[in-house]
Amino acid sequence: MKEKAYTLNDRNWRIIGIPFMGMVIAVMIAFDEFLKLSQHFFLSVLFSTLLTLTFWEGNRYIIIWMRRIFPEYNQTGRRVVAEAVLAVAYVFVVSLLLDEVYYKPVYHVSALAMGFRISIVPTVIVYLVYEAVYFFDAWKMNVRKTEALMRENVQSQLEVLKNQLDPHFLFNSMNTLAALIDDENTAAQDYLERLSDVYRYVLVSRNKNTVLLSDEITFVDAYVYLNKIRFRENLQVEKQLSTATLAQHVTPLSLQMLIENAIKHNVASREHPLRIVIREEASEYLVVENNISEKTILEKSTRVGLQNIINRYSLLTDREVEIISDGERFTVKIPLLDQLAG
Repeated sequence: MKEKAYTLNDRNWRIIGIPFMGMVIAVMIAFDEFLKLSQHFFLSVLFSTLLTLTFWEGNRYIIIWMRRIFPEYNQTGRRVVAEAVLAVAYVFVVSLLLDEVYYKPVYHVSALAMGFRISIVPTVIVYLVYEAVYFFDAWKMNVRKTEALMRENVQSQLEVLKNQLDPHFLFNSMNTLAALIDDENTAAQDYLERLSDVYRYVLVSRNKNTVLLSDEITFVDAYVYLNKIRFRENLQVEKQLSTATLAQHVTPLSLQMLIENAIKHNVASREHPLRIVIREEASEYLVVENNISEKTILEKSTRVGLQNIINRYSLLTDREVEIISDGERFTVKIPLLDQLAG
């Protein structure tokens, strides 16, 4: 999997934090010299600052590396564990090298244990600060995404309900019912049942970010049934979907919007039947494709349906909605999703 680009905007932290922690460590190590402000104390400050710089920059690289590998909010636990292991290993290796090239040759003593204990303190502080800021930023981003997704879902519901409650749609529906209803005609009952299924699904799915594709297909079948009463065999919808694909997720009402878009903009007649194919592609995309036979007079369209689908998917996945038109066929590819919080 390709690593996500990630950088840290922490220049001011480093400019202030490294000298400050170098000073604090020097005071802790040589407090008596600090009280006298001796030359030895200032050398200790310089040495501690260089040591802090080494630990800070090394651990900063580990943080960037781990955030590129585990960038998601739900990967926080794995990222923190990996950072902790690498940080302890890095501090130990640097302390060991410092012991071998400085303390033993210069002072003829081993300060490995003391050096490791002292060095681990600023390391822990640095990680706590970085992770706290990162966690808070990720939380704010998730809140913004959730709010944006809720707005898009509301827009989607309003658009579908407005289209279905449009007087033109209701007029066609009432005329269809009037032609079907008689004492022994069960077709009217079927029509009413499918109509209620459509409205029921809109109400049930209104608070969900994603739904099972199998549920969306059931809803679409009811919606297509209502339109086929009007268009009969002039409207043909073919599904080519595996059981595994039906178990994946899509955004609610997105599939219905695409079929409605095809019906709204194309002729569906005996001479020019409208053929819509719903199929899968590489188990990653759901493809809705129709032949193009544009109406000379288009029905009134708000033109927000496709954009609404694009906006909702942009909040759920990095994979983009693809729209292709070659003059003969109009194709929309929407990403299939794993289960997400509804």
